[in-house]
Amino acid sequence: MNKHEYLQHIDAIIASGKFKDNWTSLREIVVPEWYPKAKFGIFIHWGVYSVPAYDSEWYSRNMYIQGSKAYEHHLEVYGDHKEFGYKDFIPMFKAENFDADEWATLFKQAGARYVMPVAEHHDGFQMYKSSISHYNTYEMGPKRDVLGEMKVAYEKQGLTFCVSSHRAEHWFFMSHGKEFDSDIKEPLQCGDFYWPAMPEPDFQDLYGSPPSDEFLEDWLIRCCELVDEYQPRVFYFDWWIHTAAFKPYLKKFAAYYYNKGEEWGISVAINYKHDAFMFGTAVPDVERGQFAELKPYFWQTDTAVARNSWCYTENNQYKTAEEIIRDLVDIVSKNGSLLLNIGPRADGTIPDEDRNILLSIGKWLEVNGEAIYETTFWRTYGEGPTEVKEGQFTDGDTKVFTSEDIRFTVKGSSLYATVMVYPDNGIVHIQSLKEGSPHFHGMIEQVQILGYEEQPNWERNEDSLTITTTSVQSHVPVVFKIDLD
Repeated sequence: MNKHEYLQHIDAIIASGKFKDNWTSLREIVVPEWYPKAKFGIFIHWGVYSVPAYDSEWYSRNMYIQGSKAYEHHLEVYGDHKEFGYKDFIPMFKAENFDADEWATLFKQAGARYVMPVAEHHDGFQMYKSSISHYNTYEMGPKRDVLGEMKVAYEKQGLTFCVSSHRAEHWFFMSHGKEFDSDIKEPLQCGDFYWPAMPEPDFQDLYGSPPSDEFLEDWLIRCCELVDEYQPRVFYFDWWIHTAAFKPYLKKFAAYYYNKGEEWGISVAINYKHDAFMFGTAVPDVERGQFAELKPYFWQTDTAVARNSWCYTENNQYKTAEEIIRDLVDIVSKNGSLLLNIGPRADGTIPDEDRNILLSIGKWLEVNGEAIYETTFWRTYGEGPTEVKEGQFTDGDTKVFTSEDIRFTVKGSSLYATVMVYPDNGIVHIQSLKEGSPHFHGMIEQVQILGYEEQPNWERNEDSLTITTTSVQSHVPVVFKIDLD
């Protein structure tokens, strides 16, 4: 690829298109209609880091930090870093059992509506056929365009295809390997796997250690190549793009991508964190956390089935399906969507733990999906004593919901009240629907229980709407469909 010509092409698309590379113009973007309706997507962290399957997807960084557990593990299992470095895992990443159609079938059974594979992680290895670098799955490792195979398989199942890029952090990700005698040595040039391996900045510093123009142009071209070759409907960015040096390039990428969406005749969206984008120009994402209250704008949570890692490791600490279902209900009630990550093994198989969690979620959604998909928020997101912590990295501890915790969604003339923990005595009190409630002054026609034939008894007075059941027993949330007049 001639990078200079590609940069000129990017500028030409922006110059002739509707969207320009400034926040005022980018604010004209409209979130795709399907996206807020989808509610549930699958994130996939799979790559070379899946070979060592140790520590986390940050193995490529941590293995070069002297004294770290990943460093000591590497010495013990693989030997000296100058003899066996991270690059030497690439031939071991064979994906010999990878079947994109099998993955697509599982994700469909899980009830997902969109899928977002990581196209390039911080380690700099591209999971797709690329003209930017030789370090990609088409030329090395699996010798397959795995991202392209995923796109075909997912779209065949009616799943919306999206991608994520975590390339920005590669500026510094391999830098610790220069601090001792390892396989990361100068000179490093653009196109090298380990390039540029610059000193790691203070993660809170928005201005220090800025990437070079050469790196930023390479980053921009990589992102635009993904857009041109794979036409993703959503493009997700991980952190560090919020640093000052990225801002002009972010605006260029957004203008290019949004204009390409116009050219394709479809709406597209960008996910961002840490206020990397001006509010209203893309969709905000909260990593491993959520909002405590209802938001008037659409947002997304990305989290994982495992607490300790985004990728597969041999010691993943898994959440329960019930916990994830409750988080899904809470997020959707607050006008959000859940992007749930799984971590396949290096050979392309999905661990039983990940698979069973997804199938359990799918089983619940098969019964209760009408309270999730294509719904919108009500006057209040819910009620109950359990406080949900606000912000990122707050989902490390399991939320202890009670039978008084109820979440609301609405579609048409139906209000859905999801009881997070169903009471053993079968009696549910909904205070938001009491007579004289500030949230509802209308009439209730009938109450049904999704997935149950029983017609519950219900009574409304000045204290609550009280619903009584006799046959309902459940370890997962139970949904009441309340028809309003």
